[in-house]
Amino acid sequence: MLLFSRPFERKINFEECLPSSLHQLFSSSSGEEEGSREKGVLYRWQGYFCRVTPERLLLSRPVLHAALGTLHGLLLTEDGHVYNFGEQPWKRVESQPAGPVIESALSGQRVISVSAGSYHCSAVTEDGLIHMWGENSHGQCGVSGMDQVPSPTPVNVVDGEIHPPQLVQVLNVACGAQHTLALSRKHEVWAWGSGCQLGLVTNIFPVWKPQKVEHLVGRYVVQIACGGFHSLALVQILSPPEDSQQAWDRCGQCKQSLYTMTDKDDHVVISDEHYCPLGVELTDSKEGRRSGQSSPAQTPQSKNSSPHFEVSPLTLKNICEDPGFSVRSQQNTTSQESQPVPALSETGHARLRRTKSNPYPDEQALTDYLKRISDQTLAEQAEAASLGGSHPPSRQSSLTCPFRSDQSDELTLRPSSPALSRTDIRYRQRCASDTVTDRKHSLHLIPTLDSTSDDSSLHSSVDGGVCISDHVVSNGCLFESCEEGGEAAGMDFCPADPLQVKKSTSLMDITLEDAEARNRRGSLPGFSPVSPSGSHRTNHLRAVVGARTTTTTSECRNLLPSLYTEVWSWGRGQEGQLGHGDYLPRLQPLCIKSLSKKEVVKITAGANHSLALTAQCQVYSWGSDKFGQLGRINAPSTVPNLAMISEGIRVWDVAAGQTHTLLLADGDCYQPILYYSGEQVLESTDSAHPLSGTYTQTPTLLPFCMNIGYVSKVFGGGLNCLALADQNAMGFIATIHELASAERKFYCTLSKVKSEILSPLLARASLALSLGQSSMLLFQEMAGSFSKLCHLTGQHSVSLTNFLQRGKVIKTLVLIKNTDLFMDTYKEYCDPVGNFLVMGGFQSLLKPSQECFGKKLELIQTLLESKEKNASPYDLLVNLFYMPLQHLHGYNRLLLKLAHCFEVNTEEYDWIQNGCSKYEALACLVSKQRRAAEATFNFWKNFKGKNSESLRKPSRRLVCESSNKALTLQNAGRFSASWFILFSDVLVHAQFSSHYVYPLATLWVEPISDESVGQHGLKLTTPEDNFVVLATSPLEKGKWLRAINQAIEDVLALGLNGRTRVSRSSQKGDPPVSRTSTYTFSKEGRLKDATYEGRWVSGKPHGKGTLKWPEGTVYCGTFKNGLEDGFGDFMSPNTTLNKFERYQGHWKEGKIHGFGTFWYASGEVYEGSFRDNMCHGHGMLRSGKLASPSSSSVFVGQWVQGKRTGYGVCDDFSRGEKYMGMWLDDQRHGVGVVITQFGMYYEGIFCNNKMMGNGTLLCDDDTVFEGEFLEDWTLCGKGVLFMPNGDSLDGVFDGHWGAGLRVAGTFTKPFEALRRERKIPVAGQHAVPAEEKWKAVFDECWSRLGCEGPGEGVHEKAWENIAIALTARHRQQRYTSDPEELSRSQTKMLESLEVIPQHVGPVTADSYNSIRRYLLKACDTPHHPLGWLLETLVTVYRMTYVGVGSNRRFLQQAVEEIQSYLTRIFKIVRFLFPGLPEDGGFILDSSSSSDEGTESLNSSTHSETPQQGWLVSSSSLILPVLLPRLYPPLFTLYTLEKEREEEVYWNCVLRLNKQPDLALLAFLGVQQKFCPVSISVLGEKKQVLPCTKDACFATAVETLQQISTAFTPSDKLQVIQLTFEEITQDMQALLGQDFLWCMDDLFPIFLYVVLRARIRNLGSEVSLIEDLTDPSLQLGQLGFMLTTLKACYNQIQLEKTT
Repeated sequence: MLLFSRPFERKINFEECLPSSLHQLFSSSSGEEEGSREKGVLYRWQGYFCRVTPERLLLSRPVLHAALGTLHGLLLTEDGHVYNFGEQPWKRVESQPAGPVIESALSGQRVISVSAGSYHCSAVTEDGLIHMWGENSHGQCGVSGMDQVPSPTPVNVVDGEIHPPQLVQVLNVACGAQHTLALSRKHEVWAWGSGCQLGLVTNIFPVWKPQKVEHLVGRYVVQIACGGFHSLALVQILSPPEDSQQAWDRCGQCKQSLYTMTDKDDHVVISDEHYCPLGVELTDSKEGRRSGQSSPAQTPQSKNSSPHFEVSPLTLKNICEDPGFSVRSQQNTTSQESQPVPALSETGHARLRRTKSNPYPDEQALTDYLKRISDQTLAEQAEAASLGGSHPPSRQSSLTCPFRSDQSDELTLRPSSPALSRTDIRYRQRCASDTVTDRKHSLHLIPTLDSTSDDSSLHSSVDGGVCISDHVVSNGCLFESCEEGGEAAGMDFCPADPLQVKKSTSLMDITLEDAEARNRRGSLPGFSPVSPSGSHRTNHLRAVVGARTTTTTSECRNLLPSLYTEVWSWGRGQEGQLGHGDYLPRLQPLCIKSLSKKEVVKITAGANHSLALTAQCQVYSWGSDKFGQLGRINAPSTVPNLAMISEGIRVWDVAAGQTHTLLLADGDCYQPILYYSGEQVLESTDSAHPLSGTYTQTPTLLPFCMNIGYVSKVFGGGLNCLALADQNAMGFIATIHELASAERKFYCTLSKVKSEILSPLLARASLALSLGQSSMLLFQEMAGSFSKLCHLTGQHSVSLTNFLQRGKVIKTLVLIKNTDLFMDTYKEYCDPVGNFLVMGGFQSLLKPSQECFGKKLELIQTLLESKEKNASPYDLLVNLFYMPLQHLHGYNRLLLKLAHCFEVNTEEYDWIQNGCSKYEALACLVSKQRRAAEATFNFWKNFKGKNSESLRKPSRRLVCESSNKALTLQNAGRFSASWFILFSDVLVHAQFSSHYVYPLATLWVEPISDESVGQHGLKLTTPEDNFVVLATSPLEKGKWLRAINQAIEDVLALGLNGRTRVSRSSQKGDPPVSRTSTYTFSKEGRLKDATYEGRWVSGKPHGKGTLKWPEGTVYCGTFKNGLEDGFGDFMSPNTTLNKFERYQGHWKEGKIHGFGTFWYASGEVYEGSFRDNMCHGHGMLRSGKLASPSSSSVFVGQWVQGKRTGYGVCDDFSRGEKYMGMWLDDQRHGVGVVITQFGMYYEGIFCNNKMMGNGTLLCDDDTVFEGEFLEDWTLCGKGVLFMPNGDSLDGVFDGHWGAGLRVAGTFTKPFEALRRERKIPVAGQHAVPAEEKWKAVFDECWSRLGCEGPGEGVHEKAWENIAIALTARHRQQRYTSDPEELSRSQTKMLESLEVIPQHVGPVTADSYNSIRRYLLKACDTPHHPLGWLLETLVTVYRMTYVGVGSNRRFLQQAVEEIQSYLTRIFKIVRFLFPGLPEDGGFILDSSSSSDEGTESLNSSTHSETPQQGWLVSSSSLILPVLLPRLYPPLFTLYTLEKEREEEVYWNCVLRLNKQPDLALLAFLGVQQKFCPVSISVLGEKKQVLPCTKDACFATAVETLQQISTAFTPSDKLQVIQLTFEEITQDMQALLGQDFLWCMDDLFPIFLYVVLRARIRNLGSEVSLIEDLTDPSLQLGQLGFMLTTLKACYNQIQLEKTT
């Protein structure tokens, strides 16, 4: 290593080193801070003389960024201030300042970046605004009307495509000689100035207003750079570009797709109006009459070139004017390209013609194209690759470039004509319109937008083998082959010479109207992103591609810079600075294909040359090499080629000046070094021309670089060079540089391994034969993980470079900030390497490796930098693939070193130490896993058993084994030989030729010590076996016990499917007794071949789990001691009907027991109670059309041992009948009622499912028969037939009702008096008593309370059962993910019900109120036994009295059934609250205990006795909760019963309401004094006129109308009471407060109110109140009011208007 003495520092004296045009002085301010000198120090020099001493530029604040123009420069300090220096004629001052001067116009702004063009400047503020100043003669400052802009002036970038137009925020700006580019925060490029380097579709210059570069819209641009007259853009892409794109249907010159597809809302427009960015299409010349004719190898002829065409040189010439272009391009092009020159026609301009005027391609071509892309599958691509990568023949003959002529076979360039012809103008306009066309849709397959890796696996054949050009896809992992070093493997991924003559390709225009540019980018060769409206059209195409995304795709994109980039260039190309292999200018951005897979991370441009820096620390240069600025010898200058840098030198920053290049690199040590390549600058300043005319051929080391500190960034411009350096404060800077340098070196090594080792191996056709199928898959998986690790390392190395150049804030260090990303990637790589080692993969890989790289594997030894000379080839191979994991120790060491740069008590120190400990732990884990893999490999190598293939698995590791008889089976035979092998996932018991495998996840071990076994026994428990093993010594017993327990812990820590799960271990550190695992039973029995996945306890399923049988039977639910117990979901196939049967409900001891729902394969559904796998208790069976169309019915009732027995209701829809009665063994038997849809009603005795015995039959016309029946509707025996008019027929009947009867008897026609006395049978006399109905429902409720029968149980036990039921149902709902999730209020109510209410002693008024509130909540919750009871009763009640059962003859039964409900529910409530008095009891109420809330609950239940209190009854307590749910069917029965009299009543109401108020009052007999004279309407008095209607007593009328909206009788009585109070208040206002009513005065007024209220079913309302009102309330004032209302109802029916 060369050592240089540090030169003395001195103030800059430009008299010695600068040309006369730039005399400046730089000096530090007197008040500068000492700390600022240690960072952000700038050094300046020119040339590469050994005696060059850089000058230190001192400012008050550290410099963050700098920019150099031709004769001036800009400096940006860390506080956001901008300083300028140098020659600035636009400042219009008499003399230039002697030092850097702050730009006062920007003092109020915080600038984040600066840029300098040849003679103009720019600055971007933190709010994204641009300020420009300097030379503006070509519009480069964007300020119209000024040739020079003296001071920074804001330039607004406005997006006019958005409505309303919006101001664009800018990230960065790049400046050239006559143009400026801006990169927006949406990563779009804007341009203004002059020249084709703008990339705009225009020929009018200058462009004063910033315009968007449309050709880059939709692409994610991350960097921009400007040369003198050309532009560069670095575009981030979604995945690595393909290197073997199919060539058909593409332009012959620019290689773009000839078709564009525009997706409209209702149709798709496919167009062939292709615009070529080159402006012309050049084809190969027939004759090579050129100077410097290239060799045949360098001039491949196009097979489909057209021999005759002509174009106008004005197409390009007038836009990109260059005086020397004609001569240079003719000379240089002829030496490099085999392309003809367009010739002029006789008229002086080109005759251009389009191949098609129709916007659509020819029909057959389009059909073929669409068919081809729809049928193109991955299998076809692989087949094409295996055939040598041949492509189908080009279809240029039918799908030609739009701009083609066939008139000339010779290329000549002539001076441009002074003016453009009309044809040229029209041609340009057409080009412009074609360029900006929105191409939203492409017909090519594209990967998913969130993928950062290539989705296709395109192969190319080289030398008879297969080389993977993009990726090897294995198990979702992507292996990207590297291009570098391909020659070592017999492959040339990037041939330099052919690229020199290869025409460049371009991407299609992409214009997507998305809000986020990142989401709409799609820089894929030949691909365009799919518009949202057309995404559904390509879903099936994406499925063909088989897109795979990596696990950390989004993380890497957000946290680390992408390595998937492309370089695009445009502008003048007379020096080859565009990199497209020619000297032609480009009007539009064009992708440099040779850099598409080089992982370019930075671009920069000099005056006429361009540079690209890759993540692998390589520099590609192209363009002018007159002064050696490309840094290479005898290499083509029109395409990117590598600069010649010594081996081991890693470049990580570049800068370009006018005629030189500056490189910042890593050398032998961690301090950066500088290289210079380009023209020398004279040391003497006497000459006005400081250039010496000499230059370097290759980059030259600058000796002073070791003396200026740690350089982090370099800048170039004009003849000057700048280096930004930091001093090593507290060792922090040196450590960061060491970390970055080590990461760059590591990435370069990994890249070489990938390209020089993995790629050649994978390309070998014989590799799969050598490794075998399983090992080949493992090798591909390992290669994919290696590629992922390599890619992450490359991203991290670039991130560290950015960290060095952008502030060095320790908390932004990705290595510490996102340790999980790195640790997961290293773990993901460690496992495949170990698996490959265990399966003997490296041993099998040794032979192919030696065939590739020699027997001693010298290449691998070189890559490992191994110092062991005698290392075996096998060890080298293993060490090579374990080498990346050793890098973790480097992370640990450098982070520890970095932590020591901070104080121990600082947050940064703790933060770094935390990350350091994680990497240290991971490094130890990796080392441990390697040792385990090596031990397992050696075990299998020496294994002599016959079952090694079945036991040997990639992920299985050896823990210990008992080959030395350290462990034996208890009670083993004399000659038995037991061998126990403990692996990482199973315990193997080998005996002779057989072996038994016990998964560790379902293995329980415990030490035992008893007399029969001794002190050395271990009991092993598995799901199907229990056995005892004996150790030879206590030490051996402890060893095996610890080993087995630790292995079980490790298995359980991984959890199911490799997911980490936390288990509850015991205090001893043993594995948990309860655990989650999967096991498949193998022994004979009920569970044979069944697989259980779920919770276990001591070898038995216990808890939640899933049990699956091979034939398809599945149980998912809870287990207890190995049996189904609790709530579960069961499905079983029915082989007869070929359908599934399903049960969802409760189980007990392996049987269906409790409440549940069973879906039968026949279509029947049973919902109810079960016992011992049979229906038992209350339940509902629905027989649908699936079972049989003739048996569609619903039964709800009691079941006993799977049969209908007890009371039940069956609604037979097919027959239109409903049966309500007793059942026995699935047959109607006992007392019952049948009602038909035609109104036929029968009640009586049933026997053997038939009407048999005495019964009563009622017809809809009130005909009644009472007598004996033989079968359904068949009379046989004595009976009496009653006619509707009172006549009767008494005798013996025989026949079927409705088909004619034979009668022998007596016909009676009684007199009127006798007719009234005769008792005609009514419905309900022979029906099932109400208290006998639904006994099973109430029994189930008592059972849920823990009682064997009604009231037979313990009060406290019932409350415990309620709390358990609520908690269990709450958990069950969470477990089953019920779609009807509880709301927040319902959840709170459920939690409050789980608390057991405490009521000791007699119930008081306060406790009575709390009981009522509790009952309200309980009845609203179906999980509560009372709530379930109410819900079930409502279901059966509606089932009974809705539909066919909605018949007036059921009214009395329906009322009695409700009263029976009240009595039986009240009994349950009294059981839960023993302090409640009996039905009709009384509770005293003190004045302090009553409150408004109590009154609002049920105010009408107050007793009217002088003592205030509560009258406790079933009606007052239960009816307010029950009746609202039963009200609709019940009230319907009332209306049917009262139908005839209601019709008479309603007709009278309608007639009487036609009269005005005064007339109606007079008609009803209301005295004149009670008739209102005036009424109040909105506070205004109005007279009652003879024509006034619906005005008198309006308040009372509105109140009475509310009786229809009340449900309970008490609420309806309260409405009546309020109505009387409203009438009284009206009379008191009219006649005085001391007015008292008498019945004769009150009745007609109340009758008026009833008439005006127009209550539709008043008779039904009155009857309901009478039937269901508590008897205590029917006395007194409320009873009087109800009687008055009933009298009004009867009176209205009798009223007749005259």
